[in-house]
Amino acid sequence: MKSIIVSMVAAAGLVVAGAALAVDMPAEGKAKCGACHAIDKKVVGPAFNDVAAKYKGDKDAASKLAANITKGGSFGWKLGSMPAKGMGATDAEVNSMAAFIAGLAK
Repeated sequence: MKSIIVSMVAAAGLVVAGAALAVDMPAEGKAKCGACHAIDKKVVGPAFNDVAAKYKGDKDAASKLAANITKGGSFGWKLGSMPAKGMGATDAEVNSMAAFIAGLAK
């Protein structure tokens, strides 16, 4: 019985730790990017975690991402082409999302 309780406590700790590590997409990302992208899985476009991994270690990642989001394209993902500025994002929203995505690589 004691081992069952210990196992349940350990499992609960893992759930809490997993929730603490979860990252939520910023509001502008949900509104402008969420139809085609998710943080952890490919939807229409690549997962933001995959994009972040592609740019990991690049000190200019956020500015490169912002430029790519602004001009649109497929960026070598072979998943179709993203429209320029996604769903009509402003420059501030583009820069915010680029910084968010680049930050996922840390």
